[in-house]
Amino acid sequence: MSGKNTSYLLYGDFNCPFCYALHERLHDLHVIDRCDWRGVQHAPHLPRPMKPWSGALGAELRHEVSMVQRLAPGLPIQLPPGKPNTRPAIERAIGLLREGRARGWDFVRNTYRAFWCEGKDISDPTVLDLLAGGSVSSNDHDDKNRQVANEWEEAWHRTGQAGVPLIVSPEGDLLVGCVPEERVRRFFA
Repeated sequence: MSGKNTSYLLYGDFNCPFCYALHERLHDLHVIDRCDWRGVQHAPHLPRPMKPWSGALGAELRHEVSMVQRLAPGLPIQLPPGKPNTRPAIERAIGLLREGRARGWDFVRNTYRAFWCEGKDISDPTVLDLLAGGSVSSNDHDDKNRQVANEWEEAWHRTGQAGVPLIVSPEGDLLVGCVPEERVRRFFA
């Protein structure tokens, strides 16, 4: 799943608006191709299917989106109705990355956008099939995808960081959070 010239590990979760914003920033800065994406669940307790959030949870989600709008002005983002469990999307991304880097990366970017721009329930297998271009997950690969997802989670926990987004450089330096463009440039310099 990793390309020959990729050496930065990018840990993120599809339902984290800061991960989405950093992912788009890495694209804009033309450094995304130097990363290997590692999907992890920072909130594995979230439901499948996605349930609408209200009350304190709804307020928290509105606050996160408004913070991202301040950190990344101009980023297309809308308030989704809630947050889904992302394990199915992560495992689908793993399968597609195993088939080919470009196809997997397209799925990752499209999945972030489907959730943060359109509010789609990315825990829904039908939505994932559409995002994968009709590629239906093969049961033959499900066990391997689960195993890789577990390995990514374990590696993420070993960094000592509990949050995402997180980038680990080849030297082991960490870049935590959705940081300003200049800080990203220095990290990749």
